[in-house]
Amino acid sequence: MSARPARGLPVTLAFVGGLLAVFIGERILGVGTGRVLLSGAGVAVAVGAVAWRWARRRSASADRRTVDGWVLGLYGVGLAALALYFLQADVGAVLLGGPVARVAPRLAVILAALFPALLACGLVPLALVEAASAAMERAPVLETGRARSALYSGLGMAFVLVFAFASMYVATQANATWDLSYFRTAKPGDSTRKVVRGLNEPLQVTLFFPPANEVGEAVGQYFRDLSVESPQLFSVERLDQAVEPARARTLGVTNNGTVVLTRGDRKEPFTVGLELDRARGQLQRLDQEVQKRLLTVARPRRVIYFTAGHGERAETRPVPGEPPRPPVSQLKEMLRAQNVDVRPLGAAEGLGNEVPGDAAVVVVLGATRDFLPEELTALREYLGRGGRLWLALEPEGPDFQQLLAPLGLKYLKTPLANDQVFFRVSRQQSDRGNLGTASYSSHPSVTTLSALAGQAPVAFLGAGAMEQVQPLPNGLLQDISVRAHGATFADANGDFMPDAGEMRRPWPLVVAVEAPAAAGKPAMRAVVMADADAVSDGVVTNMGNAYLAADTLRWLTGEEAISGAVSSEEDVPIQHTREQDVAWFYVTVFLAPALVLAVGFVTTRRRGRRAPRPVAGGER
Repeated sequence: MSARPARGLPVTLAFVGGLLAVFIGERILGVGTGRVLLSGAGVAVAVGAVAWRWARRRSASADRRTVDGWVLGLYGVGLAALALYFLQADVGAVLLGGPVARVAPRLAVILAALFPALLACGLVPLALVEAASAAMERAPVLETGRARSALYSGLGMAFVLVFAFASMYVATQANATWDLSYFRTAKPGDSTRKVVRGLNEPLQVTLFFPPANEVGEAVGQYFRDLSVESPQLFSVERLDQAVEPARARTLGVTNNGTVVLTRGDRKEPFTVGLELDRARGQLQRLDQEVQKRLLTVARPRRVIYFTAGHGERAETRPVPGEPPRPPVSQLKEMLRAQNVDVRPLGAAEGLGNEVPGDAAVVVVLGATRDFLPEELTALREYLGRGGRLWLALEPEGPDFQQLLAPLGLKYLKTPLANDQVFFRVSRQQSDRGNLGTASYSSHPSVTTLSALAGQAPVAFLGAGAMEQVQPLPNGLLQDISVRAHGATFADANGDFMPDAGEMRRPWPLVVAVEAPAAAGKPAMRAVVMADADAVSDGVVTNMGNAYLAADTLRWLTGEEAISGAVSSEEDVPIQHTREQDVAWFYVTVFLAPALVLAVGFVTTRRRGRRAPRPVAGGER
């Protein structure tokens, strides 16, 4: 005996075929007589299938009528989707007197989203119900519970599908992305945003990436976030170098994976790459790279002179015979990244006569030998003309009294120490001279440090005592921008112990001095640091010291408005002290297993107490 075909399956196939014919007529043919004939035939077949199923339902058994009722309801959902489609097309245009997208754009969007959702809610459960019914075709009684489960499963799948597409549509329209991976692209930092916000001329950013490139999407998202700070002057364009070779040659680009910042006739390109694995480092430091190029094209280049010839900190390791002190190559590299031209200034460069007129700032960094009287006179005259001086002192160096007295300061040259708060480096008593502090004022020269609210302490490895001179010279403004911890003392005898007479106090470590502009002269500004090691190699890589150096430069050059944190997603190694390592060892080896055993013991005891006791008695 041959198997009978499924009773309702041919009808459902005819219904789906009618919908498919409508789709071909409307979406593939689109216009002409063929579209009208095919779409009309499809509608007729779909409606005929519904009528046929309705007629056959009347002669079916009770269980089959129940399942057929569910199927007819799903047919109705499909026909409703079809009606909504025609309503947003020809029917709607006739009723509204014009295309729905033009006359009622919101209604057009609603209908365009609603009809595919209804179609999914009709066809997905219909397929599962028919599959379940076909499997029970030979059964004497149709299991309605099995068909009902298939119906609910299909509806659930359709709802999930509709929700997924709706979520993607909303996210696309809102241009929102979420990165849940450990690796992330750096976002625009406060400082970079301030640079863009302060633009006074248009700046063009051109991204050369092929379509659907992951690195290009990450870079594009960064610049889209940045462009909101100045949408009129900051524009972003994405091109494919293979499609736009002429434009790429104009900007000096030969390959994709390149970003070019252009302002007038100045352009700054840098390469990010195309492969995500290789570009991770560049993407994590993207904000730093962009800020460096922004400052190059958006700000005039400034010249900063470092005095030389007096035992100052050098850019390289000291030559034989010089004291073994850390160099300042990292500081100078950081200054160059801020669009600064770093030059030496000594007697050979004319310091004995006067400071060059193009000097934006003069830096005296850790001098160990006295300056010539003529050189000190040139520096004082430079300050008198409204110059900018960055003076970092050394306890073993000169006291610079001729420079500090007009600034209302005095350098005692006595080393500072602290037996409570310090950086442990060599684990010797001398480590108490490695001061650490997070005590900052609200002065613009420490804007970023103040905003971080103690999260970025600054290290001073061998600072000397400095005092304010009272009363201050007329018109002079002073601010102790960085103070030592309150337990710091001036260690006069060098034993790193708070002896009698060595009073504890929050000694000044960094002092900002300003004289208001007058008689056509700009405002004089100076920053005096009690320690040159605070900006030396190794120490300046500490976040607090780096921000101290950057904000000092910006205040001295009058660009404190762009001070702020730079965003970075680089991995930071986790470092533990020896005491912390010991604590983690005992916690992981002993405490954690003991807790697991304790929880298991308690749980087992509770189960034992709740277990039912056997009933007394038995066979007689």
